[in-house]
Amino acid sequence: MFHGIQEIFVQMGQMPAVMWRLGLVQFFSWFAFFTMWSFATPALTEHVFGAPMPDAGAADYDAAFGAYNVAANKVGSAMGLYGLSSMGFALVLTLVTAVRSINRRFIHGLSLTFGAMGFGLMALAGPQYPELLNLSFGLIGLAWGSILSMPYAILSSHVAPERMGISMGLFNMFIVIPQIVAALGGVNWAYKFIFGEAVVHTMSLAGLSLLLGALSVLVLPGSKQSEC
Repeated sequence: MFHGIQEIFVQMGQMPAVMWRLGLVQFFSWFAFFTMWSFATPALTEHVFGAPMPDAGAADYDAAFGAYNVAANKVGSAMGLYGLSSMGFALVLTLVTAVRSINRRFIHGLSLTFGAMGFGLMALAGPQYPELLNLSFGLIGLAWGSILSMPYAILSSHVAPERMGISMGLFNMFIVIPQIVAALGGVNWAYKFIFGEAVVHTMSLAGLSLLLGALSVLVLPGSKQSEC
């Protein structure tokens, strides 16, 4: 067991620089999406529909809980759009890359920026404009589609084929670490410290995190081969 752990640290020390730089992009990206998965429903039911989860024992608990469930269903329906838009975006990328080369870094940075804009729009999607949630999650889906493909495509052009397996395995730690940080209180502390107490600011934090991920793309090196 000790030898296995030692080998992991040895392999980490041998990771190419591009993996560490991509790891920074991944950290901000997965931190943002973990925040969305954990807080979107309570944040948006309160901010957009004015129907927060009622406290147990409240005098009007049944009515308030019913309103919360209706609002939560609307949020869930809007959230479904990010899955649809990510699949559509992935299909477009597949068709485009079949006939021409693309700049992977540019596409990924732009996609994360669109996702950050989607989170930013949620602050505007109050009771007067609940339909903005559909646009918000549609933009977020572009980021999600890119997160699931572009980092691995970028990494593949910088890692020797014989090291691809171990490199991809180690690279996945940059998915796990940000979620651990978020789950251990990183989200609760950061959104209150940066934006304020309102729970909708968890979505503002997610947007900021994606924007930082987009900016981090700028530190990535050029591809060693023609990007496609």
